[in-house]
Amino acid sequence: MYRYSQIMIAIHWLTAVLVVVAWFTAVGGRHARTDPSYVHFTVGLAVLLLVIPRLLARWLGAAPQIEDPQKQWLDLAARAGHTLLYVLLIALPLSGWYAASRLGVPVSFLGIGLPSLTESVQGAPGEIADLHETGGTLILWLVGLHALIALWHQFILKDRTLERMNPMAPPDLTQDRR
Repeated sequence: MYRYSQIMIAIHWLTAVLVVVAWFTAVGGRHARTDPSYVHFTVGLAVLLLVIPRLLARWLGAAPQIEDPQKQWLDLAARAGHTLLYVLLIALPLSGWYAASRLGVPVSFLGIGLPSLTESVQGAPGEIADLHETGGTLILWLVGLHALIALWHQFILKDRTLERMNPMAPPDLTQDRR
């Protein structure tokens, strides 16, 4: 198998779009308490829900194998980068939910009210909220780096990496790619 399944490709690109939308709809500081972005909450929780089938598929071996093994350090860097992305895809929605709870802002997903994760406070929401904000910027940088590396693979190494996640590529890419 050379390509990801159509469903995994759809989840990948939907997650990417939602991460960018979450970043653009973020509201920080005192505005988060007085004028919270419910779009940001919904999009963030959607990212959390989408990461579950992604991780299950990876653990079940649904990720296609790379045809030409990379140098060991490149493979290690790729695994570390993907691991960090997955950690952030889980930690950011949870830390955002926690921060909203600290602010006393009700969190809902598609109209369904979710329980508060902690007691609300009158002052600043704390370090978790600060980490959430920093993590939001970090994931955007990582997504950009991820895209640049994919382009490097496609156009410099010419290993057709982008075809693995291209929803428009022909479905049968199992033949030799050299």
